[in-house]
Amino acid sequence: MKYRVTLNGRTYEVEVEADQAMLVDEYEAYAPAPATPAPSPAPNPTPAPVPAAPTVTAAGETVSAPMPGAILRIEVTQGASVKAGQLLVVLEAMKMENEILAPRDGTIAQVVVSKGNTVETGDPLIVLA
Repeated sequence: MKYRVTLNGRTYEVEVEADQAMLVDEYEAYAPAPATPAPSPAPNPTPAPVPAAPTVTAAGETVSAPMPGAILRIEVTQGASVKAGQLLVVLEAMKMENEILAPRDGTIAQVVVSKGNTVETGDPLIVLA
């Protein structure tokens, strides 16, 4: 059987067989490098400003986001006439495309969001006049 013994900073490899010990190797003991202190964390960066929610400037009925998500497509433009049930916006939420439909007949008074915007539940999307 082989044994490693460290004594006074020296390591000895010893082989023992049939009640006889034989020195196999001797070398300087390995000492792990001293632990370096962890770098102090950088000061907390100032948080990025939260973009303001889109503002509604036109009067009328607001069509709001039913859930948080990203705007994939906007199917209408300001001034366009729409019928109840017509597709207004496609909103991606949880990897699913959700169609936001017109609740009634009307005219698009304002398109509040643009393609690529991220919205939260209740954020205005379209204003119908």
